[in-house]
Amino acid sequence: MEAYGKILLIAMPVFLLLVLFEKWYGWRKGNDTVRNMDMISSLSSGVTNVTKDVLGLSIALISYGWLLNRIAITHISATWVTYLVAFIVLDFAGYVVHALDHKINFFWNSHIIHHSSEEFNLACALRQSVSVFVRLFIVLLLPAALLGVPAEVIAVVAPLHLFAQFWYHTQHIGKMGFLEKIIVTPSHHRVHHAINKEYIDKNYGQIFIFWDKWFGTFQEELVEAPPVYGITRPVRTWNPIKINFQHMTLLLKDAWYTKTWKDKLAVFYKPTGWRPADVTELFPVYKIDDVYKFEKYDTIHSKTFLFWAWTQLLMLLIFVSYLFGNIALVGNPGIFIYGGFIFLFVYALTELMDKNQYAFIWELIKAIAGIGIIVYFGDWFNAGTFIPGMKFFLVGYFILSLGITAYFNFGEQRAAQKSYLAV
Repeated sequence: MEAYGKILLIAMPVFLLLVLFEKWYGWRKGNDTVRNMDMISSLSSGVTNVTKDVLGLSIALISYGWLLNRIAITHISATWVTYLVAFIVLDFAGYVVHALDHKINFFWNSHIIHHSSEEFNLACALRQSVSVFVRLFIVLLLPAALLGVPAEVIAVVAPLHLFAQFWYHTQHIGKMGFLEKIIVTPSHHRVHHAINKEYIDKNYGQIFIFWDKWFGTFQEELVEAPPVYGITRPVRTWNPIKINFQHMTLLLKDAWYTKTWKDKLAVFYKPTGWRPADVTELFPVYKIDDVYKFEKYDTIHSKTFLFWAWTQLLMLLIFVSYLFGNIALVGNPGIFIYGGFIFLFVYALTELMDKNQYAFIWELIKAIAGIGIIVYFGDWFNAGTFIPGMKFFLVGYFILSLGITAYFNFGEQRAAQKSYLAV
């Protein structure tokens, strides 16, 4: 847990700099593919995902070590060949899991967050799930366990495999010649994220594209069909926590209201998007019919609000960086209290970005929680050890943040409504 936190302390600023570079590059070239609110939502989603991982809030029903000890028919040493074999096996397992996520209603809930952005950029790569608590992924590593690939090899290869999926989430790199036949490129992945009928449920590969070509799920990017991004039932929110559970909420609602027991079960294992006929009529859900004629989700905001949203994101990154860098100092159960605060921070910020009328209430809860932690522990998780008086600064921040949120939630929003009505 501590080692992972240290890795994230290095990875987070690198990813952030690359995201900002893409924003600058697009602006410089006159093709900005990164909207500010969408970027902040994506980065906030990334924060919730890594926080959940650091807290260890997901479990594997079977560990790779347990599997290795029981089914290995041979044992191989950790050479470069071993690492290569592990990487290929891991990539095939990723292909299968990815396909299941897209094909089955229940599993789609864990993947919807990644496709929820209506843009395609490096920031959207950071939209990862917090709704998965039980992982079955390890079962798909049976070939590696049979070959006796050491557990420490998997432990090294897995994060490398994950980080290697970041770079191809961009519109600024065209087709890449002969590499298009071997690895997943930006062109391949643009197809995967598109909702055009030609592109739906294609290109599941994570590092190697030949899985898709072998199993019939490959689709080339077509000049005559520019990719349109998002999901066919748009989420219409910047709040990543809501997005993580939006699809499952619909499934549970459908299972509750449908009349037949068969459909109550079928709603979970049927293909993604399937709904019982009776609830479809009672509770219709908007779905995009023409991908070239729909309005992307957006909220009206002033330059002042945009500055404040970026300021809040910066504070969020400071808070989470302190957690990742001082896990032992924060201690247990402190890390879970801290993690809960991070989630509350993200919820309050993105509700304000959504112009939700209850955003001030969430900010109030955040302020009470933050000040309450300082009062109860006498400090902000021992931060005073490094910076004396930090607790007073943070109390001031919580009060200031509450006041500014009140202004944007009530003052600026009402002014904008009056201006709209006047027109």
